[in-house]
Amino acid sequence: MSHASFFRLLLGIALASVLAPVAPADPLSRKKDVDFFRQVASRNLHGIATRSDGRLVAGPVLTDLAGPLPAELVWCLEPVTAERWLVGTGPEGRIFEVTLNPAAQTFTSREVAKLKGSQVFALRPLPDGGILAGGSPKGELALIQNGKVTVRASLPADSIFDLLLIPAGPSGGACVLAATGNPARIYRIDLKKFSGSGGTAGATVAADDLAAHGITLFGSLHDRNVRRIARLSDGRIAAGSSPKGNVYVFPAPATTAPPGAGPEAAPLILDENHNAEVTDLLPQANGDFLAAIVTNGSGDFRSTIEKAKDSPDLPPRAEMPTFGGRGVLGRFTAAGSSEALLSRSGTAFYRLAQQGGQILIAGGEEGDFTGYDLDQQMALTFAGSQSARLIDLKPIPGAPGRFLILRNNAPGLARVDFQGAAPREVETHSIDLGAAGRIGAIRFDRLRDLEARQVQVEIRTSYGSDEVEGWSAWKPLASEGDGWRAPDLRGRYVKLRVRLPAEASSAEVDRAAIYFLPQNRRPELQDFHFISPNYSLVPQPEPAPAVIATLAQLMVGKDDDKRKSTFLASQVVPSPGAQVAFWTVTDPDGDNVVCTFSIRREGDSKWTDLAVNSRDNYVDFDTARLPDGIYFTRLVAKETAPRPEADRLSVTFETDDLVVDHTPPEILTATAVRRGDAVVVSVSGRDALSLLDGIEVHFNNGDHQTVEQPADGIRDGREETFILEEPAARTTGATALDVTLYDSVGNAATRRLELPPR
Repeated sequence: MSHASFFRLLLGIALASVLAPVAPADPLSRKKDVDFFRQVASRNLHGIATRSDGRLVAGPVLTDLAGPLPAELVWCLEPVTAERWLVGTGPEGRIFEVTLNPAAQTFTSREVAKLKGSQVFALRPLPDGGILAGGSPKGELALIQNGKVTVRASLPADSIFDLLLIPAGPSGGACVLAATGNPARIYRIDLKKFSGSGGTAGATVAADDLAAHGITLFGSLHDRNVRRIARLSDGRIAAGSSPKGNVYVFPAPATTAPPGAGPEAAPLILDENHNAEVTDLLPQANGDFLAAIVTNGSGDFRSTIEKAKDSPDLPPRAEMPTFGGRGVLGRFTAAGSSEALLSRSGTAFYRLAQQGGQILIAGGEEGDFTGYDLDQQMALTFAGSQSARLIDLKPIPGAPGRFLILRNNAPGLARVDFQGAAPREVETHSIDLGAAGRIGAIRFDRLRDLEARQVQVEIRTSYGSDEVEGWSAWKPLASEGDGWRAPDLRGRYVKLRVRLPAEASSAEVDRAAIYFLPQNRRPELQDFHFISPNYSLVPQPEPAPAVIATLAQLMVGKDDDKRKSTFLASQVVPSPGAQVAFWTVTDPDGDNVVCTFSIRREGDSKWTDLAVNSRDNYVDFDTARLPDGIYFTRLVAKETAPRPEADRLSVTFETDDLVVDHTPPEILTATAVRRGDAVVVSVSGRDALSLLDGIEVHFNNGDHQTVEQPADGIRDGREETFILEEPAARTTGATALDVTLYDSVGNAATRRLELPPR
């Protein structure tokens, strides 16, 4: 190759590098989404609950009560009145009466009786003022009257786990069913006959003489223990076992005990498990019932109650081992079908209660207080306790919305109040932004029944992941109507604290987003080579961008579900005013499903159906005729043929809000000046609904540039300033330029500027 040809080649490469269009870079600022349900522990909630859709909703206040409860282990809690309660303990078999003082948030306790058995697992106050108690490891059943044990019976079992009072019927007196372990039996106790059979006060009834004292066998299970029993609305008896963890249902007990020593009833099995334990049952008014089931795939799980049977002197443990099992909330219908409503790994469910349409779940091993919203079909996390286990939970008589919790490790009581007006506060875990940087606005998707001025947001930051050291002080953020901000916030890890007013009993706060600018780091040289001498290079030109994109390209990194691959290969072409919504709805039974998609403008009450009973998983509609604003959307999915009409189920989903914005942004100021060897173009603008995206600058000599990085470094507002510094060499011959300001939905405003002469 001649020298001239060689220099022409170098010149062509140089010109190509100068004149080739520069691809616009992604914005430097980033966004970190905050899902409160996953980012907040139960103990860091006060008067607020988190819901499985990531939102904050109003919740109860949990208060740990101060008072003496002199026992190493506590097992069961039963109300006598709103202020007086009974607590069964171990390992000395002591039964305490505690008296609450809600105003002082304290309680007092006194011992009312003591059993020979080392653990009192079950208590049942009786209508006549007496107390029936069951213990372990000798299967002792005791009747306590006026603080004295008047009748004792040793059932042929190791433990008594549960006692269920059956009220007196038209032709029979009240009785109690006792659930036992090793073997798994349910005994029926005729209270009148049993209470009058003591003979000498405190004498023990022998196992071979139980029937003569009103104790007969009601039923038995092919498992080791009957852990819980409950009476359903139609009189049937539900039972849960361990260590298999099966759920059974028995026919309603007869009004009088049948003669003979055989069992009174045989059960039907509703749910079969392995290596599990049914820890509680909760009947519903419609004949259904709920069950708390704790499972562990390793087969090692046994609750503290079961382990205490084998170790009567089991001491309290200040530090709890990591629990590798799973808590499951199951629903069983009156017709016999079942479904799992809620499942949580690493959490044991111990007791169930109900507050309106919400199921309350007390558990462990971290003092977790959780729940499930039957109406919304979503999981909840309530304010938890500082104790390791919440082992029992009961409603306070005559006080709707108030409950008492029995805490284990350390033993004590806690009061739950859904009605009280107390400060509402939530604190997140440490949130890793992925890189250290400068923090901009904290924004919430939406506030419901709440104004921005009522929400207080605080933040603390750190450059290290240690939970104890290296954190800044809490710093309040100011709300300017466009997010919560504070100057000069820097770090890689952040914690958020959100406070709501005490009266915000119906408020909802959507998921949050943290906008930040990562720290700028120096370039690094990863590799370097010399090519062989006497060779030149002809760079390969970059391919032109595709005019038509596919939906998969637009959604890259968002969802790689293979079931959507065919739909995501659809072509996407420009169409002004068009809006596409798509979804994936599946049925666990394989039913055919049709969907109705509707929208409603904020402030309106009427829904507009855009797709009715559609078998498609998308809708393509025109927003050109819709007024600007925020629209709520919903999707109603309904089973269809071949499922019979009477059996078809439907569910309504609250889907994402839709912002309709046809109004171009407003250009507040636009200037073009020469500064040294550069032309500096500055554009400031604002938009009523959407965030600003950037500017395009067209010089009349053909030069074209795009700026998506705002002057303050973080693209997070509806009012921004964008600055372009263009080398004077690129603007040679230009006398004017057009600047176009875009918002995030594609609306644009354009202004023409004269370029000052050199």
